Amino acid sequence: MLIIGVDPGLATVGVGVIEAQGGKFRALEYGSIITKPRQLLEVRLEQIYDKLTEIIVRRKPDVMAVEELFFNTNQKTEVAVAQARGVILLAAQKQGLDIYEYTPLQIKQSVVGYGRAEKKQVIYMTRVILKLDSDPKPDDTADALAAAICHGNHAMHAVPSIFNR
Repeated sequence: MLIIGVDPGLATVGVGVIEAQGGKFRALEYGSIITKPRQLLEVRLEQIYDKLTEIIVRRKPDVMAVEELFFNTNQKTEVAVAQARGVILLAAQKQGLDIYEYTPLQIKQSVVGYGRAEKKQVIYMTRVILKLDSDPKPDDTADALAAAICHGNHAMHAVPSIFNR
């Protein structure tokens, strides 16, 4: 199964495509979609949509695993990131992918074994599980790969989000 993991954001969207087979995982492609803060919001959203769609078309994943949003910042930032998440979900939907959503706690539990793990523990375990030569950078990329691993671990029990019903 090919899984595209996404860590939603506006300035930085983490993306990772992995292959999950028989409890083993292999990274196929990972990185970040970066948008410039001085650009209009609609331009940034279009860039996210276009670049993510390009990856989906090229890699042909079976499903998308996306991290649910968790906020404790200001409301303006929350709205912009939620809009970015909307275009991420739209890109997956337009390409016919089933979308699975996981909380940060679920992802950490699945990858590290502890739902309150620190970011550096998630990065380390993601590198180990995928047998990468170095830590995936930036953190958003590691989070996207971790979301994909989480789905691989939960594939037998996961339920598609309301977006595919």
